Amino acid sequence: MGDGGLRERKKAKTREAILREAFRLFRERGYSATTVEQIAEAAEISPATFFRYFPTKEHLVTLDGFPPLVEALAAQPPGAPVTVLRGAFRTAFAALSAEEIAAGHAREVFAATVPELLVANLRRSPGLIREVSQIVADRAGCGADDPRIRNATGAVFGVVAMVWLHWAQDPGMDGPAEIDRALADLEAGLAAGPLRSGT
Repeated sequence: MGDGGLRERKKAKTREAILREAFRLFRERGYSATTVEQIAEAAEISPATFFRYFPTKEHLVTLDGFPPLVEALAAQPPGAPVTVLRGAFRTAFAALSAEEIAAGHAREVFAATVPELLVANLRRSPGLIREVSQIVADRAGCGADDPRIRNATGAVFGVVAMVWLHWAQDPGMDGPAEIDRALADLEAGLAAGPLRSGT
């Protein structure tokens, strides 16, 4: 592995250490009572290093564009919106270890139980959805303002959110497989032929 690969691994380990220690402290002390300084000390880094990874404490548990999904979307071949999104979710989950999936799920469940974080996620969701919609529109060969892009993106995120809530209540569930099955159903129901701009 080259220097670049080693650096990336070190960055990933530091990010995971920050998240791991932050959530341990959140559980022990509560979200509001936990400071960035406490998280940095527990993760054996400086506060300045913390801020290189997360602009604020809120960013630990709010949507940040879900980089694996955005990157996976950009790599999808052209196709119908739901097909593109289903492929992106499959690719994104495949790129994560079981531990990363479990940790990510725990963070999402936690974020949904703290009112101030729930509000923060709702505030930031439109930006994520706009970013996703634009990439999906590019893959579908039409404009991001096409109502079918909005409808497909909304339907996919709605289905994923419902599975995620079920997964929160049943931690033993295979969440990624269940999401893929749910999106397969959605894909079959919305497969009405290729999109055509202006129709």
